[in-house]
Amino acid sequence: MTRPDGRVQAIAQAFEAACRDELAAPKPGNVHVFAGGHRMTAEDFERSAHVAAGPLTAAGARVGARILGAVEATVAAVGANTNLGIVLLCAPLAKAAEMPGGDLRASLAAVLRDLDVEDAALAFRAITRAAPAGLGRAEKHDVFAPATVTLREAMAEAARYDRIACQYVSDFADVFDLGLARRAASRAALADPRLATLMIYLGFLAAFRDSHIVRKHGEATADRIREQASILQRRVDDAHSLDAVLPELLAWDAALKREGVNPGTSADLTVATIFTQRLRCILPPAVNSG
Repeated sequence: MTRPDGRVQAIAQAFEAACRDELAAPKPGNVHVFAGGHRMTAEDFERSAHVAAGPLTAAGARVGARILGAVEATVAAVGANTNLGIVLLCAPLAKAAEMPGGDLRASLAAVLRDLDVEDAALAFRAITRAAPAGLGRAEKHDVFAPATVTLREAMAEAARYDRIACQYVSDFADVFDLGLARRAASRAALADPRLATLMIYLGFLAAFRDSHIVRKHGEATADRIREQASILQRRVDDAHSLDAVLPELLAWDAALKREGVNPGTSADLTVATIFTQRLRCILPPAVNSG
Protein backbone atom coordinates (compact mmCIF):
# COMPACT_ATOMS: atom_id res chain seq x y z
CA MET A 1 0.00 0.00 0.00
CA THR A 2 1.37 3.42 -0.98
CA ARG A 3 1.93 5.77 1.96
CA PRO A 4 -0.29 8.90 1.92
CA ASP A 5 2.62 11.22 1.17
CA GLY A 6 3.90 8.76 -1.43
CA ARG A 7 0.45 8.65 -3.01
CA VAL A 8 0.42 12.44 -3.44
CA GLN A 9 3.86 12.39 -5.02
CA ALA A 10 2.82 9.60 -7.35
CA ILE A 11 -0.28 11.54 -8.43
CA ALA A 12 1.86 14.61 -9.18
CA GLN A 13 4.28 12.50 -11.19
CA ALA A 14 1.40 10.91 -13.09
CA PHE A 15 0.09 14.37 -13.99
CA GLU A 16 3.42 15.58 -15.35
CA ALA A 17 3.92 12.33 -17.24
CA ALA A 18 0.47 12.61 -18.83
CA CYS A 19 1.27 16.14 -20.01
CA ARG A 20 4.58 14.95 -21.50
CA ASP A 21 2.88 12.01 -23.22
CA GLU A 22 0.36 14.35 -24.83
CA LEU A 23 3.10 16.71 -26.04
CA ALA A 24 5.09 13.84 -27.57
CA ALA A 25 2.40 13.14 -30.18
CA PRO A 26 2.08 15.31 -33.33
CA LYS A 27 -1.52 16.38 -32.71
CA PRO A 28 -2.70 18.47 -35.68
CA GLY A 29 -3.43 22.07 -34.77
CA ASN A 30 -2.12 21.75 -31.22
CA VAL A 31 1.31 22.37 -29.66
CA HIS A 32 3.64 19.36 -29.56
CA VAL A 33 7.34 18.51 -29.68
CA PHE A 34 7.33 18.44 -33.49
CA ALA A 35 6.09 22.03 -33.78
CA GLY A 36 4.95 24.90 -31.61
CA GLY A 37 2.03 27.10 -32.52
CA HIS A 38 -0.33 29.86 -31.48
CA ARG A 39 2.65 31.76 -29.98
CA MET A 40 3.43 28.85 -27.63
CA THR A 41 6.02 26.07 -27.54
CA ALA A 42 6.21 22.58 -26.11
CA GLU A 43 8.65 23.94 -23.52
CA ASP A 44 5.95 26.35 -22.30
CA PHE A 45 3.64 23.41 -21.68
CA GLU A 46 6.33 21.31 -20.02
CA ARG A 47 7.12 24.17 -17.65
CA SER A 48 3.42 24.70 -17.00
CA ALA A 49 2.91 21.04 -16.11
CA HIS A 50 5.85 21.11 -13.72
CA VAL A 51 4.75 24.19 -11.77
CA ALA A 52 1.05 23.24 -11.79
CA ALA A 53 1.64 19.71 -10.47
CA GLY A 54 2.21 20.75 -6.86
CA PRO A 55 -0.92 22.89 -6.36
CA LEU A 56 -3.02 20.51 -8.44
CA THR A 57 -2.17 17.55 -6.21
CA ALA A 58 -1.92 19.33 -2.84
CA ALA A 59 -2.93 16.84 -0.14
CA GLY A 60 -6.40 17.48 1.25
CA ALA A 61 -7.04 20.58 -0.87
CA ARG A 62 -10.48 21.17 -2.33
CA VAL A 63 -10.94 21.17 -6.09
CA GLY A 64 -11.35 24.93 -6.39
CA ALA A 65 -8.14 25.59 -4.48
CA ARG A 66 -6.27 23.14 -6.70
CA ILE A 67 -7.56 24.85 -9.84
CA LEU A 68 -6.69 28.37 -8.69
CA GLY A 69 -3.27 27.37 -7.34
CA ALA A 70 -2.31 25.56 -10.54
CA VAL A 71 -3.45 28.41 -12.79
CA GLU A 72 -1.69 31.07 -10.72
CA ALA A 73 1.53 29.02 -10.73
CA THR A 74 1.29 28.60 -14.50
CA VAL A 75 0.68 32.26 -15.27
CA ALA A 76 3.57 33.26 -12.99
CA ALA A 77 5.90 30.80 -14.70
CA VAL A 78 5.06 31.25 -18.39
CA GLY A 79 2.96 34.42 -18.52
CA ALA A 80 0.19 32.79 -20.53
CA ASN A 81 -2.79 30.48 -20.36
CA THR A 82 -1.34 27.16 -21.43
CA ASN A 83 -3.33 24.71 -19.34
CA LEU A 84 -6.64 26.02 -17.97
CA GLY A 85 -8.65 23.23 -19.56
CA ILE A 86 -6.15 20.61 -18.43
CA VAL A 87 -6.29 21.93 -14.86
CA LEU A 88 -10.10 22.06 -14.80
CA LEU A 89 -10.23 18.42 -15.86
CA CYS A 90 -7.33 17.03 -13.84
CA ALA A 91 -8.06 18.72 -10.48
CA PRO A 92 -11.11 16.54 -9.70
CA LEU A 93 -9.24 13.45 -10.93
CA ALA A 94 -6.29 14.22 -8.63
CA LYS A 95 -8.67 14.70 -5.70
CA ALA A 96 -10.43 11.42 -6.49
CA ALA A 97 -7.15 9.51 -6.66
CA GLU A 98 -6.33 10.70 -3.15
CA MET A 99 -9.54 9.29 -1.66
CA PRO A 100 -9.50 5.88 0.06
CA GLY A 101 -11.86 3.09 -0.88
CA GLY A 102 -14.02 2.48 -3.93
CA ASP A 103 -12.83 2.71 -7.51
CA LEU A 104 -11.49 5.79 -9.29
CA ARG A 105 -14.66 6.51 -11.23
CA ALA A 106 -16.85 6.19 -8.14
CA SER A 107 -14.48 8.40 -6.16
CA LEU A 108 -14.56 11.00 -8.92
CA ALA A 109 -18.37 11.02 -8.89
CA ALA A 110 -18.26 11.63 -5.13
CA VAL A 111 -15.78 14.49 -5.57
CA LEU A 112 -18.00 16.14 -8.16
CA ARG A 113 -21.10 15.81 -5.96
CA ASP A 114 -19.20 17.42 -3.08
CA LEU A 115 -18.26 20.59 -4.98
CA ASP A 116 -19.52 23.74 -3.24
CA VAL A 117 -19.89 27.49 -3.81
CA GLU A 118 -16.35 28.18 -2.60
CA ASP A 119 -15.04 25.77 -5.23
CA ALA A 120 -16.96 27.78 -7.80
CA ALA A 121 -15.61 31.10 -6.50
CA LEU A 122 -12.01 29.89 -6.68
CA ALA A 123 -12.51 28.33 -10.11
CA PHE A 124 -14.08 31.57 -11.36
CA ARG A 125 -11.00 33.45 -10.16
CA ALA A 126 -8.78 30.98 -11.97
CA ILE A 127 -10.73 31.29 -15.22
CA THR A 128 -10.61 35.09 -15.21
CA ARG A 129 -6.91 34.96 -14.28
CA ALA A 130 -6.16 32.69 -17.21
CA ALA A 131 -8.36 34.77 -19.55
CA PRO A 132 -8.87 32.05 -22.18
CA ALA A 133 -9.52 33.05 -25.79
CA GLY A 134 -13.20 33.60 -26.49
CA LEU A 135 -14.15 34.15 -22.85
CA GLY A 136 -17.24 36.34 -22.79
CA ARG A 137 -20.01 37.27 -20.38
CA ALA A 138 -22.78 34.87 -19.40
CA GLU A 139 -26.35 35.58 -18.37
CA LYS A 140 -26.17 33.05 -15.54
CA HIS A 141 -23.20 32.18 -13.30
CA ASP A 142 -20.86 34.66 -15.01
CA VAL A 143 -17.26 34.00 -13.93
CA PHE A 144 -16.76 37.76 -13.55
CA ALA A 145 -19.50 37.89 -10.90
CA PRO A 146 -19.55 36.41 -7.37
CA ALA A 147 -20.37 32.71 -7.31
CA THR A 148 -23.86 31.89 -6.05
CA VAL A 149 -24.05 28.17 -6.93
CA THR A 150 -21.75 25.17 -6.59
CA LEU A 151 -19.07 24.55 -9.20
CA ARG A 152 -20.99 21.55 -10.54
CA GLU A 153 -24.14 23.68 -10.93
CA ALA A 154 -22.17 26.39 -12.71
CA MET A 155 -20.65 23.81 -15.02
CA ALA A 156 -24.11 22.40 -15.75
CA GLU A 157 -25.11 25.79 -17.15
CA ALA A 158 -22.01 25.88 -19.37
CA ALA A 159 -22.24 22.23 -20.43
CA ARG A 160 -24.53 23.10 -23.34
CA TYR A 161 -21.63 24.74 -25.18
CA ASP A 162 -18.46 23.61 -23.41
CA ARG A 163 -17.21 20.02 -23.46
CA ILE A 164 -14.98 20.47 -20.42
CA ALA A 165 -17.92 21.74 -18.37
CA CYS A 166 -19.89 18.74 -19.64
CA GLN A 167 -17.49 16.40 -17.86
CA TYR A 168 -18.46 17.87 -14.49
CA VAL A 169 -22.10 16.88 -14.96
CA SER A 170 -21.53 13.54 -16.72
CA ASP A 171 -18.93 12.21 -14.24
CA PHE A 172 -16.32 12.46 -17.02
CA ALA A 173 -18.20 10.15 -19.38
CA ASP A 174 -16.16 11.25 -22.41
CA VAL A 175 -12.90 10.41 -20.65
CA PHE A 176 -13.99 7.00 -19.35
CA ASP A 177 -16.25 5.83 -22.17
CA LEU A 178 -14.58 7.35 -25.23
CA GLY A 179 -11.01 8.30 -24.36
CA LEU A 180 -10.08 5.21 -22.36
CA ALA A 181 -11.83 2.93 -24.83
CA ARG A 182 -9.80 4.43 -27.68
CA ARG A 183 -6.63 4.05 -25.65
CA ALA A 184 -7.36 0.43 -24.78
CA ALA A 185 -7.95 -0.44 -28.42
CA SER A 186 -4.80 1.31 -29.55
CA ARG A 187 -2.49 -0.10 -26.90
CA ALA A 188 -3.57 -3.63 -27.76
CA ALA A 189 -2.36 -3.20 -31.34
CA LEU A 190 0.36 -0.57 -31.25
CA ALA A 191 3.80 -0.41 -29.69
CA ASP A 192 4.25 3.34 -30.14
CA PRO A 193 2.53 5.35 -27.34
CA ARG A 194 2.53 8.43 -29.58
CA LEU A 195 0.16 6.69 -31.95
CA ALA A 196 -2.00 5.68 -29.00
CA THR A 197 -2.17 9.34 -27.95
CA LEU A 198 -3.07 10.38 -31.49
CA MET A 199 -5.89 7.85 -31.57
CA ILE A 200 -7.33 9.34 -28.38
CA TYR A 201 -6.97 12.92 -29.65
CA LEU A 202 -8.46 12.25 -33.07
CA GLY A 203 -11.19 10.20 -31.44
CA PHE A 204 -12.31 13.23 -29.45
CA LEU A 205 -11.88 15.61 -32.39
CA ALA A 206 -13.96 13.38 -34.66
CA ALA A 207 -16.66 12.66 -32.07
CA PHE A 208 -17.89 16.20 -31.43
CA ARG A 209 -17.31 19.87 -32.18
CA ASP A 210 -14.24 21.08 -30.33
CA SER A 211 -15.44 23.75 -27.89
CA HIS A 212 -12.33 25.89 -28.28
CA ILE A 213 -12.75 25.97 -32.06
CA VAL A 214 -16.44 26.87 -31.74
CA ARG A 215 -15.67 29.77 -29.39
CA LYS A 216 -13.03 31.26 -31.68
CA HIS A 217 -14.17 30.28 -35.19
CA GLY A 218 -17.80 29.14 -35.05
CA GLU A 219 -19.70 25.92 -35.58
CA ALA A 220 -19.11 25.67 -39.34
CA THR A 221 -15.35 25.59 -38.89
CA ALA A 222 -15.67 23.13 -36.02
CA ASP A 223 -17.80 20.84 -38.19
CA ARG A 224 -15.26 20.99 -41.03
CA ILE A 225 -12.42 20.10 -38.68
CA ARG A 226 -14.48 17.27 -37.24
CA GLU A 227 -15.01 15.78 -40.70
CA GLN A 228 -11.32 16.06 -41.55
CA ALA A 229 -10.42 14.45 -38.23
CA SER A 230 -12.71 11.50 -38.98
CA ILE A 231 -10.83 10.81 -42.23
CA LEU A 232 -7.42 11.09 -40.60
CA GLN A 233 -8.56 9.02 -37.63
CA ARG A 234 -9.19 6.03 -39.88
CA ARG A 235 -5.73 6.34 -41.42
CA VAL A 236 -4.04 6.58 -38.04
CA ASP A 237 -6.05 3.61 -36.76
CA ASP A 238 -4.69 1.52 -39.64
CA ALA A 239 -1.10 2.77 -39.36
CA HIS A 240 1.64 0.42 -38.17
CA SER A 241 4.08 3.21 -37.33
CA LEU A 242 4.09 6.95 -36.72
CA ASP A 243 6.37 7.46 -39.72
CA ALA A 244 3.66 6.09 -42.01
CA VAL A 245 1.30 8.95 -41.20
CA LEU A 246 3.67 11.66 -39.95
CA PRO A 247 3.87 13.69 -43.21
CA GLU A 248 0.08 13.88 -43.45
CA LEU A 249 -0.25 14.76 -39.76
CA LEU A 250 2.31 17.55 -39.98
CA ALA A 251 0.81 18.91 -43.20
CA TRP A 252 -2.62 19.24 -41.59
CA ASP A 253 -0.98 20.59 -38.45
CA ALA A 254 0.65 23.39 -40.43
CA ALA A 255 -2.58 24.17 -42.30
CA LEU A 256 -4.60 24.45 -39.10
CA LYS A 257 -2.00 26.69 -37.50
CA ARG A 258 -1.98 28.98 -40.53
CA GLU A 259 -5.73 29.39 -39.95
CA GLY A 260 -5.18 29.96 -36.23
CA VAL A 261 -7.29 26.88 -35.44
CA ASN A 262 -6.39 25.07 -32.22
CA PRO A 263 -8.44 22.02 -31.13
CA GLY A 264 -7.60 22.80 -27.52
CA THR A 265 -10.54 21.02 -25.90
CA SER A 266 -9.68 17.74 -27.62
CA ALA A 267 -6.09 18.10 -26.41
CA ASP A 268 -7.22 18.81 -22.85
CA LEU A 269 -9.44 15.73 -22.85
CA THR A 270 -6.51 13.71 -24.17
CA VAL A 271 -4.37 14.75 -21.19
CA ALA A 272 -7.21 13.88 -18.82
CA THR A 273 -7.56 10.44 -20.41
CA ILE A 274 -3.85 9.66 -20.13
CA PHE A 275 -3.81 11.00 -16.56
CA THR A 276 -6.75 8.75 -15.67
CA GLN A 277 -4.99 5.70 -17.09
CA ARG A 278 -1.80 6.54 -15.20
CA LEU A 279 -3.78 6.98 -11.98
CA ARG A 280 -5.25 3.52 -12.43
CA CYS A 281 -1.72 2.13 -12.66
CA ILE A 282 -0.52 3.69 -9.41
CA LEU A 283 -3.60 3.04 -7.27
CA PRO A 284 -4.03 -0.24 -5.36
CA PRO A 285 -6.23 -2.83 -7.09
CA ALA A 286 -9.15 -2.09 -4.77
CA VAL A 287 -9.35 1.51 -5.96
CA ASN A 288 -8.48 1.40 -9.63
CA SER A 289 -11.24 -0.69 -11.14
CA GLY A 290 -13.42 2.24 -12.19
